[in-house]
Amino acid sequence: MWTDLPLLLAQESAPPPTMETPAPGSDTTTTAPGSNGTGQNQAPPASPFGGSTLLIMLAVMFLFIFMMGSGGRKEKKRRAAMLAAMGKGDRVQTIGGVLGVITEIKDNEVVLKVDENSNTRIRYVKSAIQNVIEPHSADGGK
Repeated sequence: MWTDLPLLLAQESAPPPTMETPAPGSDTTTTAPGSNGTGQNQAPPASPFGGSTLLIMLAVMFLFIFMMGSGGRKEKKRRAAMLAAMGKGDRVQTIGGVLGVITEIKDNEVVLKVDENSNTRIRYVKSAIQNVIEPHSADGGK
């Protein structure tokens, strides 16, 4: 088995290319190995994802990212408007699920009355309010 190996390798190898210099005044041209005979090398085959396809894919990706981000901006604006419109007497729910009525509002704080019987009040940061359940009414909530 191993004795045939040098013979196989010797059969597969090609002789090295020779460089011939043309005689002065002759019009013969030699072709280099790998050329197509016209004097120009062949171009590699075109890639299946050409330049225009890549640009279209990038544009679609950026459009998708923009659309995903715009939903967050709308929600952020809606939440900011809700927090700005809160007033004394509104029934709200915090992020933790605590229900209460706003008794006092400061710049960044809200005091909620969470129990009528014991008159328990808890101070929260405004951003802890998840939503307004019942806005205060003009007649005092009665």
